Amino acid sequence: MNDNGYIALTYTQLALAASLLVLNAVISTALGLGIRRALLWAAVRMTSQLLLIGLVLKWIFDRATLPWVLAMGVVMVVIAAASGARRLIWHYPSVQLDLTVAVWASSWLIAAAALGGIVEPDPWYRPQVAIPILGMILGNSLNGVTICLERLGGDLLNDRDRIETLLSLGATRWEAARETVATAVRAGMIPIINAMSIAGVVSLPGMMTGQLLSGVEPVEAVKYQIAIFFLIAAAIGLGTTAAALLAYSRLFNTRHQFLHRRITRRNGS
Repeated sequence: MNDNGYIALTYTQLALAASLLVLNAVISTALGLGIRRALLWAAVRMTSQLLLIGLVLKWIFDRATLPWVLAMGVVMVVIAAASGARRLIWHYPSVQLDLTVAVWASSWLIAAAALGGIVEPDPWYRPQVAIPILGMILGNSLNGVTICLERLGGDLLNDRDRIETLLSLGATRWEAARETVATAVRAGMIPIINAMSIAGVVSLPGMMTGQLLSGVEPVEAVKYQIAIFFLIAAAIGLGTTAAALLAYSRLFNTRHQFLHRRITRRNGS
């Protein structure tokens, strides 16, 4: 334990924590869940990825230069967008590009606002601050955007008869699609609304917990967590709206036609 009350973990203690996964294996065997192999693979992958990113971050922190921080941010966005696109069941041409633009714009703009006007580290690109903040905003924005696009693709097909009826009666493409677009954006924002609603009552958020474990005063940890929630909510709102509008522009043409054949399931149907 250091002077701030931070308790360092040894690799032996990490191994002890990993051994608790035996409980999950027992549950899987008893109930016939068939997830033991998936759980083991997820644990190995998570451990290796986090150890690798720890080494990468240490290397970047030691140098603390703007080009490396920006490069790290670009890599994070590319990997996040690729991962999000793979999770989508409903696809349409350029969906990965739209997802990338929505996630990149929302996370970088909100992170820039945080670093430039809220947290204000010196220098503003200080990697110990910039990368964690971008990571938290990016991860949550990605979740919101993928939920939004998933909901939008399915709902547009389900609402096809209603949409095409409205279009045939003279409605514009926006008048026909607005309700479905709004529902998808709302779906993407529900998780952060739920998280904000129960924070501090049902659960202690991750950033606040991490700061408390590192010895930060509770009130200071709370202030940071509140700010992060506001930043995440803003990024999700911006990202889901951008993603939904980009998808809308590709699935409805300027002649007010619904291009429903562009929407396909992951298996190509």
